[in-house]
Amino acid sequence: MFRRMIFPALMGVAGVSVLVSLGIWQVQRMQWKAGVLAEITNMISAEPVALAAELDPALDKYRPVRIEGRFTGAFVEVLAGQVGTSPGVRVIEAFDAQGRLLLIDRGFLPEDQRGVARPVRDAAVVGNLHWPEETDSFTPPPDPKTGLWFVRDVPAMADRLGTEPVLIVAREPTGDGIVAQPVSTSGIPNDHWGYAITWFALALVWAAMTGYLLVRIARRTV
Repeated sequence: MFRRMIFPALMGVAGVSVLVSLGIWQVQRMQWKAGVLAEITNMISAEPVALAAELDPALDKYRPVRIEGRFTGAFVEVLAGQVGTSPGVRVIEAFDAQGRLLLIDRGFLPEDQRGVARPVRDAAVVGNLHWPEETDSFTPPPDPKTGLWFVRDVPAMADRLGTEPVLIVAREPTGDGIVAQPVSTSGIPNDHWGYAITWFALALVWAAMTGYLLVRIARRTV
């Protein structure tokens, strides 16, 4: 009897061990991700600094900056929505920072206000550097009829508006009825605890099934 039980028992132990180790790994990933999110939050909320001449998307992403210059009136609109309002767009406008052309994500504008004139004017902008990773192989190009973009594709928008591929997301209102949508960590998921629970639950099921199988083997050999 015991010889017939050895292989199922070994498989049971091996399966439970693997599943539990995967659950523990997900817990470790959750703790790591929490640390990353805390670092990003600290970066986002830091005091704004002057914009550096050379920027590194990996090191400067989320860095708060303050710039002065003027909105040029050249812009693109990205399809967007906001809780509690009608559909609308994100306004991405070219900004002349004393000879340096950059992209400013000014924020959300409801659909019924898209036609409101936005004059060229001087402004001071406080915001966070951002290189959003929103494009993939399924991303459609801007709609040729409406001119709407579907994601913030910084290199493509920079090429369209003749600016550097540098986007600053305004953290304060920039006027013209546009509602600032500051950078936050709300769009960065930390789902590892859910994954860990799944692996631990599977380990429990595997252990229960192994126990049931061993009991059946024992009963058949009595």
